[in-house]
Amino acid sequence: MSDQQEKDPSGSPILKKTKRVTNDSAIAMELPFTFVGAILLAGGAGYLLDRWLHTKPIFTLVLGALGFIAGVREVIRRLPGN
Repeated sequence: MSDQQEKDPSGSPILKKTKRVTNDSAIAMELPFTFVGAILLAGGAGYLLDRWLHTKPIFTLVLGALGFIAGVREVIRRLPGN
C-alpha cells in the first residue's frame, strides 16, 4: 500500500462499500414515498377540482393517472445508474 492510501481513509474498499450500501438503502426507503406522494398530490388536486366544478370524477382520474406517470418517471430518474 502506498503512503497516500494509508493516510486517506476514504480510499478504503470497506468504506466505499459501506457508503454505497447506505446510499442504496436511503434510496430504497425514499422511493415509495416519492411514488405515492406524486399520485396522492395529483389525485387530490383532481378531487378538489371535481368538487369545485361539480363534475364527475374525471379530473381525479386524469390527474391521478398523470401523478402515476410522474411518480414512475421520478422513481426511474432516481435509480442509480440511470
